[in-house]
Amino acid sequence: MVSAPEQLTDRDRPLFIDGAWHVGQGDETIEVVDPCRKKRFATLGTASAAQIATAAKAADRAFHGWRHSSGEERGALLTGIADGLASRRADLTALQMLNNGKPRIEAEMDLSDAEACFRYYAELAREQDDVSGPVSMSDPEWSGLRRNVPIGPVGMIVPWNFPLVTSAWKLAPALAAGCTAVLKVSEMTPLAELVYGDIAADIGLPPGVLNIVTGLAGAGQAMTSDPHFRKLSFTGSNAVGAMVMAAAAERTVPVSLELGGKSPIIVTADADLEKAVELVVGGIFFNCGQMCSATSRLIVEDAIAGHLLDALVSAAEALEIGDPESAEMGPITTGAQYDQIAGHLERARSQNVRCLTGGELLADRPGYFVQPTIFDDVDRSSFLWRDELFGPILSVRRFKDDGEAIKLANDTAFGLVGTVVSGDRDRAIGLGERIDAGHVWVNAPQIILPDSLWGGFRASGIGRELGRAGLSSYCEKKHLTLPADVSA
Repeated sequence: MVSAPEQLTDRDRPLFIDGAWHVGQGDETIEVVDPCRKKRFATLGTASAAQIATAAKAADRAFHGWRHSSGEERGALLTGIADGLASRRADLTALQMLNNGKPRIEAEMDLSDAEACFRYYAELAREQDDVSGPVSMSDPEWSGLRRNVPIGPVGMIVPWNFPLVTSAWKLAPALAAGCTAVLKVSEMTPLAELVYGDIAADIGLPPGVLNIVTGLAGAGQAMTSDPHFRKLSFTGSNAVGAMVMAAAAERTVPVSLELGGKSPIIVTADADLEKAVELVVGGIFFNCGQMCSATSRLIVEDAIAGHLLDALVSAAEALEIGDPESAEMGPITTGAQYDQIAGHLERARSQNVRCLTGGELLADRPGYFVQPTIFDDVDRSSFLWRDELFGPILSVRRFKDDGEAIKLANDTAFGLVGTVVSGDRDRAIGLGERIDAGHVWVNAPQIILPDSLWGGFRASGIGRELGRAGLSSYCEKKHLTLPADVSA
């Protein structure tokens, strides 16, 4: 049975505001559940609207000093956050396994990704000290200076499927740019990200630069309506993302939205079968399919379809499902999502969709476990093909030529990611370039490096995270015009 240290689970003061821990004064409490056993193992207080306002004011107050700190200073503190994660690696891995049900290897990958993100932006922060010189203007009598300046205090809301990672993607570039932040953690998996407060206190991060609050929907509404925030950054569902965008529109402040996906994986007839099975399985069954990037639509060339599907069924049925210490696939993380998956599977049965394997809940186990599921010949009008299901459910269609493959790949309202698996590298790159998505893997697993790029087209969101674009998203562009003769 997985357990986590008491100092990470027993939080009687779960709000980190202005450099200190506070008792939650909200009317609601959060019950933190182990999804492998459907058992509560912690209870947290929540922030009141007044406490969220206090956190926003603290971020605003701290911004005026933090923005003028040197890039070297910010870089050193970001490195300190990375070191703090590294020193707590074993405990945070155990906590991820307990609260998310992640298999050990997945929990360890999350820690590595979060740490790498802070180290990457620590270096970019140090580069901020290199001030560019004058800019030549079209009229020689005038000169220009262009600067990137931090946008200000940012309100951030993160989801439950990748604690520490999605928050690192927001916090690291924001702090590197000179912004301050209030982070609202998910009510489903709130504990891991509270560690950022512990680390901030340990390394001497100035009070108010980072604030962390817990809460339910009301806390999110208080965050998005607070006038101190100059930007909102949200990762989660399209339904909530639309509400965040509407709240931002009322004050005309910018937003970053990383939303849903219904992503394709194209496999051509000349692909290596073993590699294709590995990438398809990883793309839909990793984290039990609870990924906005899940490649949940398999588009396979007709000539190889039979062999590939036979191999996929064998691989799916061989997956070890259960306790995170030994499993290859864990549980659905939340009871609400488990109930949704149950509804999807029942609906598919009622429509007589051809199920190659799975299609059932694992009701003989105490936790939120679901069979890895593959549906074949899924109609393009089916909810299985069109809707983000956020579970281990793969839908399959075949294609005869590359034009048909791309038509199927782009047959979605979303555009977050895609994957191409092919024995012909040039063909694979050509297919990847024609997929309407923000990130495409070619003959590669879903590796996401901090210096890459993350964000989608269409209904998958607005803006980009990671890489230099992630830093830029927390900056405003500023131009100064002055006489070319500096003595004038």
